[in-house]
Amino acid sequence: MLSLGDDALAEDVRRAALERFRALPSGRERPGRYWRVDLDALTIDDLRIDSSSGSVEILCSDSRVRLGEAPRLGSTSAGASKFGALATAFANRFALVTVPAGVDVEAPIVVTYRADAGEAVFPFTHVHLERGARATIVERIDAGKNAFVCGIMEIVTEESSDVRVATYQNAADARILSTRAALPGKDSTLSISTADLGGSLVVGEIDVALLATGSDTRIASIFFPDGTQHVDLRSNIEHRVGEATSLTTVKSAATGRGQARYVGNIRIAAQAQKSAASLRDDALILSRNAHIDSVPALEIAANDVKAYHGATVGALDAETLFYMMSRGIARDAAERMVILGFFESAIEQFPEMLREEMREAVEAKVA
Repeated sequence: MLSLGDDALAEDVRRAALERFRALPSGRERPGRYWRVDLDALTIDDLRIDSSSGSVEILCSDSRVRLGEAPRLGSTSAGASKFGALATAFANRFALVTVPAGVDVEAPIVVTYRADAGEAVFPFTHVHLERGARATIVERIDAGKNAFVCGIMEIVTEESSDVRVATYQNAADARILSTRAALPGKDSTLSISTADLGGSLVVGEIDVALLATGSDTRIASIFFPDGTQHVDLRSNIEHRVGEATSLTTVKSAATGRGQARYVGNIRIAAQAQKSAASLRDDALILSRNAHIDSVPALEIAANDVKAYHGATVGALDAETLFYMMSRGIARDAAERMVILGFFESAIEQFPEMLREEMREAVEAKVA
């Protein structure tokens, strides 16, 4: 069990987590022709680990929301993976948010983690919505040069709740590893949106276990490596009961020598009849040396389901650019318009307070 004495995890929990980190493989592909980062070789020996590093700020205008308590902390699978275990072992900044039953929080709750240059920071966010609660949570990561951020987010919801969670980072030069896991309740609505527009190395994992009927889960992810940035994102949706739905949308682009890969897994168990699941992944390659791998996967053991996955990886459409240029639009401007339009359907799934900032960040990469 996890405890929160003085914003810390119990020492035995930390020790066990550190052992898991050292013993577990990353579960990611080894380096090859395009991917040059060996995540299994990642160590903590060069990190400046200090429990006082970094900071967290929570902005919440609704006094009914309870901060600093998490009655079901540790109930998801977030700490089971290699980097989730690392985040658990050294967790030093906490944002624990509980929305009471029936409470509708109108303004977004904003959690901001900050890591100064060279710091190692280990955020732990836990979001718990009780029955019939509604809220939007925005998590931001601000990281300086050569910072190392390895965090966990847990989302636990009860019956008929509605939560919208968005995470955003545009760090110039930092390593950012994030593990997110969710357990949505019966007849609940869950939205998870992630935007990784910065970071020299970004590793992300999203795990959702559908254990209750009637739940509706939506995932939207955006990433855009440029320069020599690397992004490695994986999502896992487990349909373990029937009559639940999931929709995953991924939009990505790469330019310069940016490298990325996305692996999207959907598993539907034999008992999960009448499940509905879909995954759409679209990627743009904007330079000769950029590369994106897209690996959608379906594993279906039930026979009465609706399931779909699709992926596209390609360059800007020449005919579309030609049409726009023939109408007097300069090529650079036409390319920016097409790229922004490409991301827009995913951007619209984020809270409104983030959208313009995201558009500006995307446009800056293609300026």
